[in-house]
Amino acid sequence: MKKLFTTLAAAAVCLFFCAGVVQAKEATPPVKIGCLFDLQGAAGHIGMASKLVAEMLAERLNKAGGINGRPIQLVMGDTESNPGKAVIEAKRLVENEQVDAIIGPTRTDSGMAILQYIEKMGVPTVGCIGGTPVVVPVRKWMFKSPQKSVTAVECIYMYLQKKGIKKIAVINATDKFGQEGEEALKALAQKYGVTIVTQEKFEMSDVDMTVQLTKIKATDAQAVICWTIGPPGSIVAKNVKQLGFKIPLIQCHGLPDPKYLELAGDAAEGNLMPATKLMVASQLPDSDPQKKLLLEYTDLYENVAKIGKVTTHGGYAWDAFMLVVEAMKKAGTDKAKVRDAIESTKGYVGVSGIYTMTPEDHCGLGVDSMVMITVKNGTFKLAE
Repeated sequence: MKKLFTTLAAAAVCLFFCAGVVQAKEATPPVKIGCLFDLQGAAGHIGMASKLVAEMLAERLNKAGGINGRPIQLVMGDTESNPGKAVIEAKRLVENEQVDAIIGPTRTDSGMAILQYIEKMGVPTVGCIGGTPVVVPVRKWMFKSPQKSVTAVECIYMYLQKKGIKKIAVINATDKFGQEGEEALKALAQKYGVTIVTQEKFEMSDVDMTVQLTKIKATDAQAVICWTIGPPGSIVAKNVKQLGFKIPLIQCHGLPDPKYLELAGDAAEGNLMPATKLMVASQLPDSDPQKKLLLEYTDLYENVAKIGKVTTHGGYAWDAFMLVVEAMKKAGTDKAKVRDAIESTKGYVGVSGIYTMTPEDHCGLGVDSMVMITVKNGTFKLAE
C-alpha cells in the first residue's frame, strides 16, 4: 500500500510539473512586430506586397520556433498612402498594441511624418522607404531596407557613362520622393559628366504628361529620367511612346515591379531602371553571394505562398523584417538593445543586397547592390 501511495504521489508530482511546463509554454508572450504599410491608395499595390511577404515570413519563422522560442505576432497598420494616417497608425501600434518594433512605412512622405514620433518614443523601425531623408541625417531609431535614392542615381549615371550619354532631361513628381530624386540627379551630374538640359514636373494625381514631355522632346537630351513611384511612371511611359521618342526612358528604383509592366503595357518595352538583383535572379552568375537566397525567396513567393510575381518592394519588406528578427535573436526585445543590434549588422545577405550598418549609415547598401535592368518582351532583363 505504501509503495502504491509513493507511486501515485510521484505520478501526481510529474503531472503537476508537466502541466506547469505546458502552462508556461502557453503563457510565453509573443514578439509583437508592427507592420506599417500602404494597403490602400496610390501605393496600395506596394503595401499589399509587403503585407503578404511579412505574413509569409512570420508563418515560416513561427514554424521554426519563432524568435528565441517566442512566437511572432504581426500587428498591421494601414497608412492608406496618407502621411497623416501613418502618424495615427504609428501611435496605435506603439501605444495601444505595444509593439516591440516596426517595419515600414512604405513611402517617403509617411516616413518623414512619423519620424519625430518614432524618435520620441524610442521604437526600432526599419522602413521600406525608397527615399533617403529618413536616414540622412542619421536618426537614432530609424533605419531603412531599400537603397538610398542617391545610390540609384549613381547606378544610373554609371550606366550613362558606359553608354557615352552626357545630356539628359528629367521629369519628376512633386512629392518628397520625386523632389529627392531631382536633387540627387542635380547634385551628382557634374561628378559623372552629365548635363541636365531641361527639367519638368508633375503632380502624383496627374493623368497625362504630354505637355511636359513635348517640351523635353524639343531638346537635345540623349535620355529621359523619370523619378516617381506607382501609376504615374506608367503614364509617363505611355506618353513617351505616344510622342514617338527615339531616346531611352529611364525610370527610378521605385518601379521595377510586375505592376509597372501591367500598367505600362507595351510602352514599357525598352525602358531602363536601376533595381535590386531580385528582379533578374536567374540571370546572375552562380558565384553571386545573393543568388541562392534570391532563388529561394522567388520560389517561396511565387510557388509556395502563390502571391504572384516577385516584386522589388516585397524584397524590401523581407529585408526589413529579417533585420529586426536577426537583431532580436541577439538582443531579445529590449528596444534599445534591438536598435543597437540593427546598427551593428555586418555582412547580412538579404534579398535587396548585403547589409552593413554603421552609426553613420542606417541603410547599409552601396551601389554594388544594384544592377541596371531593361524591359524586353514584357519581362525584366539585365541591361547590356
